[in-house]
This record gives sequence, C-alpha cells and structure tokens, in this order.
Amino acid sequence: MIKSELVQRIAAQNPHLYQRDIENIVNTILDTIAGAMANGDRVELRGFGAFSVKSRPARTGRNPRTGAKVEVDEKHVPFFKTGKEMRERLNTD
Repeated sequence: MIKSELVQRIAAQNPHLYQRDIENIVNTILDTIAGAMANGDRVELRGFGAFSVKSRPARTGRNPRTGAKVEVDEKHVPFFKTGKEMRERLNTD
C-alpha cells in the first residue's frame, strides 16, 4: 500500500472528512516520525511497532565487479520492530 492508497482508504471509512484534510494528517504523522528519527529518537506506536535508528560502523567493503577494497563510511539506517499485537495479527491462521 502506498501513501495515496492509505489516504483513500481512510477517506472511504470516514466520509465526513475531506480527503485533503486526511492527506494533511497522514503527512503530519509521517513527518513527525521522520523528524523524531532524524533527531535520534525512538518512536513507539503501541500494538503496531517501534521505529528507531541503528548506527552501522565504518567498514572495509569490496567492489563486487573488480574485487577492490572500498572504505564504507559510518551510516545510520532506519529500523522497524513490529509490536506484539501486530505479530499476533499477522500470524493467525
């Protein structure tokens, strides 16, 4: 599902709301989560999961084409861990 499909589904479930308002709400939520993660904070949505940032240290990599060693800088990557309710919901028969 992409963001526009999410907005359309929420609009279908809430016909009393304008689609542009729903789009603003979804964008605000996602921007707030991204901003918190950019600051190094963890964002937890109970029952859904937790977004956090993991740090990967610098390392020596390898160019697969030439086999030459390449230095890879330290980087920060987003990480999502599902909540207990989400895992149970996904794993029901």
